[in-house]
Amino acid sequence: MFGQNQQTPTPPEIASTTSNTTSPGDDVYRSIQKINEDVQRSSAWLAPLRREIGKMIIGQDHLVERLLVGMLTGGHILLEGLPGLAKTLAVKTLAKAVQTDFRRIQFTPDMLPADIIGTEIYNPQQTTFVVKQGPVFSSLILADEINRAPAKVQSALLEAMQEKQVTIGEQSFRLPELFLVLATQNPIEQEGTYPLPEAQVDRFMLKVVVNYPTMEQERLILDAMDNTETEINVIPVAQASDILESRKVMNTIYMDDKIRDYIVSLVFATREPQKFNLNLQDYIETGASPRATINLKLVARSLAFLAGRGYVTPDDVKDAALDVMRHRLRISYEAEAEGVTSEDIIRKILDTVPVP
Repeated sequence: MFGQNQQTPTPPEIASTTSNTTSPGDDVYRSIQKINEDVQRSSAWLAPLRREIGKMIIGQDHLVERLLVGMLTGGHILLEGLPGLAKTLAVKTLAKAVQTDFRRIQFTPDMLPADIIGTEIYNPQQTTFVVKQGPVFSSLILADEINRAPAKVQSALLEAMQEKQVTIGEQSFRLPELFLVLATQNPIEQEGTYPLPEAQVDRFMLKVVVNYPTMEQERLILDAMDNTETEINVIPVAQASDILESRKVMNTIYMDDKIRDYIVSLVFATREPQKFNLNLQDYIETGASPRATINLKLVARSLAFLAGRGYVTPDDVKDAALDVMRHRLRISYEAEAEGVTSEDIIRKILDTVPVP
């Protein structure tokens, strides 16, 4: 369980360098032991937070873990799934369990950018324009059904997501240090949806596909819904300062050079697959951007943090790869014709690129 003290094994690449004599490997090993201690100390808020989320969310462990990854990294998350799969409920529950400000923005076809970022209003008494800030000026933003609004409205979030600031008129305003956009979208095949601009999609650290629960989980959901009460019975158990402190510790988690090379190889395999003996060039129109490389590192470190480890393993990278890269690959018409998806391509890359 998150936040529990546990015996952390020594990573193989470090264990092989340690001996009775002093060596650079000894220094790295002691450094990792110190990081392990820092991880255990700074992750005390995770177990209570997961417990509070579990009051309302049954199953969907992958979704909950990715929401925690977003909190740790500050990376925005796009949740895709059919209606009724607890996407909105999961985000609202998370927001209630964290003691910070939260705003929900319901995207509709008739929205304007000013409905999100705010606008300037004329004050006749002072004969000046006054800025009225929009709902984006909050720490946690739930952009609900984001792809039901046209592209110009969706693009209103671009500056906020990338620069953590908003420009209204001639003034720029900083957003809170803890700022996270958690967006939900329906599959684009559904009625009344618009595809997100590619520049905006790339700014989402993760795209998480939410699937149906299992039969056992759905039975538990049924048993839990024995009354008509819809109030979220969740109490705040974490503060923004806890999360920001954990981010500092997460950034110190050890990542071996071989793991870094592995991350770069995975991303380059989407651009030049033939160099990795992959016959995928006809299926990929454009490969993953450098943001994929950066985000793979961040998400892998956050997964190590959630596991209570002070170092990253190749499995952390492989666990992160699908959600980090699935929305950054543009597949060709040939791939669509043959029913090959970006997920299929990523899995093939993971199976082929040598693991350190």
